[in-house]
Amino acid sequence: MKKVYTRPKTMKEAHFHYCPGCGHGIINRLLMEVIDEMGLRESAICVAPAGCGMLVYNYFDIDTLESAHGRGAAVATGIKRVRPGNLVFSYQGDGDLAAIGTAEGFHAANRGEPITVIFVNNGVYGMTGGQMAPTTLTEQVTTTTPNGRNPILAGHPVRICEVFSMLDGTAYLERVTVNKPAAVIKAKKAIKKAFQCQLDGKGFSLVEILSPCPTNWKMGPVEACRWIDEVMTKQFPLGVVKEVS
Repeated sequence: MKKVYTRPKTMKEAHFHYCPGCGHGIINRLLMEVIDEMGLRESAICVAPAGCGMLVYNYFDIDTLESAHGRGAAVATGIKRVRPGNLVFSYQGDGDLAAIGTAEGFHAANRGEPITVIFVNNGVYGMTGGQMAPTTLTEQVTTTTPNGRNPILAGHPVRICEVFSMLDGTAYLERVTVNKPAAVIKAKKAIKKAFQCQLDGKGFSLVEILSPCPTNWKMGPVEACRWIDEVMTKQFPLGVVKEVS
């Protein structure tokens, strides 16, 4: 029997620590598939975050280092300035990029730093118990919003792609998801496009990926994937938000 699907060469033989139904594992694999296909294994450098994605160095067989919470874009900027010939990307969650790391991400984008941010948005602080995040939807129940997020008290969900699209330094911004096969294919294309944008020196690129979090959403995996389509994408529309030719 012919094998048609196998582990990417740049993916280590390790078991994921992610919860069942989590989207991080899919995203991790897509990143390594793209790096293999683009021949970037020897030049790619990943900046890992605090949070659910912090252990990516156990899975990525490329140079990977840990940053302090929220400082991924700043660390990636420093690496890229010292190693301009390398592909440098940060892997960040919604609490990481849209809360404690808002300033670092915003100003890296505004300066047009030629780095790529992989922004995983599951609408909650996943690793620490499912608290409200900047991207938590209005009326969404979390451990710190048991009656649902009230925009009068907690503000509105932050749309990072739309905010960053107003900055002159951003070259490519796209929002995708990984909740079904067709969406996974689109997500892979977006990652490849963002990396190519960096290699072409066009400026700052970011791919926002809506990711299911069944554990903290208190849903089954199938229900969580359906919820992204039926609810989450209403707040965070999919597609290319900005692309500079």
